[in-house]
Amino acid sequence: MTTAKAAVKTGRARWGIAGVLGVGMFVNYIDRVNLSIAAPEIMRDFEISASQMGLLSSAFLWTYAMLQLPIGSIVDRIGVRWVNRVAAALWAVASFASAAAGGLGLLLASRLVLGVGEAPTIPAGWKAIGQWFPRQERGTATAIFDGCAKASNVLGIPVMAFLVTTFSWHAAFLFTGALSVAYLLVWWFLYLTPKQALARGRLSEAEYAYLRENGAEDEDATNSGSSLRGLGYLLRRRKTWGLALGYASYTYAYYVLLTWLPGYLEKQFGVKLLAGGVYTMIPWLVAVAAQFLIAGVVMDRLIARSGDETKVRRIVLVVSMLVSLSVAGAAYADSVAVALVFLSIGAAGLAVSVPAGASIVALIAPAGFTGTLGGIVNFVANLLGIAAPIVTGAVVDVTGSFAGAFLVTGVVLVAGILCYTLVLGRIEPMPAPDAERG
Repeated sequence: MTTAKAAVKTGRARWGIAGVLGVGMFVNYIDRVNLSIAAPEIMRDFEISASQMGLLSSAFLWTYAMLQLPIGSIVDRIGVRWVNRVAAALWAVASFASAAAGGLGLLLASRLVLGVGEAPTIPAGWKAIGQWFPRQERGTATAIFDGCAKASNVLGIPVMAFLVTTFSWHAAFLFTGALSVAYLLVWWFLYLTPKQALARGRLSEAEYAYLRENGAEDEDATNSGSSLRGLGYLLRRRKTWGLALGYASYTYAYYVLLTWLPGYLEKQFGVKLLAGGVYTMIPWLVAVAAQFLIAGVVMDRLIARSGDETKVRRIVLVVSMLVSLSVAGAAYADSVAVALVFLSIGAAGLAVSVPAGASIVALIAPAGFTGTLGGIVNFVANLLGIAAPIVTGAVVDVTGSFAGAFLVTGVVLVAGILCYTLVLGRIEPMPAPDAERG
């Protein structure tokens, strides 16, 4: 019996879990995008400059990035289920506090709290995918997980724009706070580990065996020794840095688009907020379609057919990152239509690179260290992500346009391609710390 036929006969409980993880990413990123849509109104309300808005936009990333190293180890030790329960509660607190803000102080504090709450999301999601999916299905699972983040831009941006223009920018945060509460209930009652799902009759014996026989991570695997020793060990590995810096280049470009796209359309072309919300939706819609079709289904089928994960994932990574360089073309766009073409192609390239890059975490991490490695990768990526809104805002204030900011983004992406190709090496598990010492 082929692997594909076996997967059909064993059951599909794992895809329900992928859906739960995806809904979490959807809410998670709507919680982030609300500020970018509300930014023009907030700037006028509080009388702040583009540079100040860049600092406020990056505040979420200060705590988010700072916690990536410890949160990975916490996820490895405590588990995905409880960590994400606490996290989702903090999303709601941060959104409701933002809605109540009457000045920059509380708004800044709320974004810092949001960073704390969202810090576990990606490392925990990568770990959950490693436990719930065999190697040959992780591209599709990761595409669902990350694609829902892009879908939040497609659906969330016009909704946020409607709420801001019809009511006020406060309404956008009230809406995301309510979504966060709803997701907390979904996660609390629906997410289980494979063994918990098996014990409660939500996962069949056949599907559980299918997962374990095809490389799903053992949820009982624990990292040997102390968390700090494991962290230090991974930080000394070349593969860690190749993956982290490559993923960081994507993160920089993504946050440029996430935080400044509505502001770019308004400043460069005079597009009003509601229309800008509709226009902003277009690149993300293209990105979602590309991610599901190419990075998910096509990549997994190529891996299953060829059996060479390194070759397939590297080809997808390099080609998609080259395509993502199209975002730099927005620097020369003389109309909204031309800008959207460049940005849509670039966003599609960025989206396709994510499942190929993110799924590598579970493939190269030593047993029991997936969360720790995911934390390192996300920490490094978001250090660069912190710079994205700040650098973009500073360039706009100095030059009066977004051209230089998009060119800087192109340079960062070229550096990422070099890291994925020259530094990462073969996509294979790193030895455990004890194995290397022995």
